Amino acid sequence: MRHSALFRTKRLFAAALLCALALWPAQGMAATAGTSGEKTMSTENLGPFPMGKENTAYAKYFIGTSYLQPLVSEGVNISNVTFEPRCRNNWHVHNATKGGGQILLVTAGRGWYQEWGKEARELKTGDTVYIPAGVKHWHGAARDSWFVHIAIAVPGENTSNDWLEPVTDEQYNKLP
Repeated sequence: MRHSALFRTKRLFAAALLCALALWPAQGMAATAGTSGEKTMSTENLGPFPMGKENTAYAKYFIGTSYLQPLVSEGVNISNVTFEPRCRNNWHVHNATKGGGQILLVTAGRGWYQEWGKEARELKTGDTVYIPAGVKHWHGAARDSWFVHIAIAVPGENTSNDWLEPVTDEQYNKLP
C-alpha cells in the first residue's frame, strides 16, 4: 500500500510529538498552592513547546487570555495553544466538504471540551480529542488551572471555521 507524502509527514510528526511528550519532565508542571489554598500552575514551564505570544488575532473569539505558538504551517497547521484559568473559546465549527476537523492533544493543565447538546468532558494532560468537521463545540481551561493543548487542523477540502456565540459565564460556572 502506498501512502502520500503528506500522510507520511503526519505520521512522522505524530511519532515525534509522542516521543517529546513521553520524555518531557513532569516536574515542570507541578502545581503550587495559591494564597487562598487553590492549586495553580507556574507559567514558566507549561509543557514541551513554547507558550507563544498573546493570541490577539483571535481574542474576539475567546473569553480570557490565550496564547498561540504556531509549530507547523506547511502541509498541516499545528499550533500550541495556552489558556489562562477560566479562558475558553466561543462555540465554533470547523467546516469542510471532505476531511477537515481538528485534533487536540493535551500537554499540560486541566480543561474542558464540549460538543453542542452533550455533557462537557474534562481534559487532563495526555488526553486527546478528535473533532470531526461540522461539529459545534468549544474548549478551554478549568477555573483553577492553566490549560495547554496542541491543535492540529485536519487537512480537508474547502475548509473554514465559523465562530459562534460565547460560552456564557452561566454555562461555564455549571462545570465542576
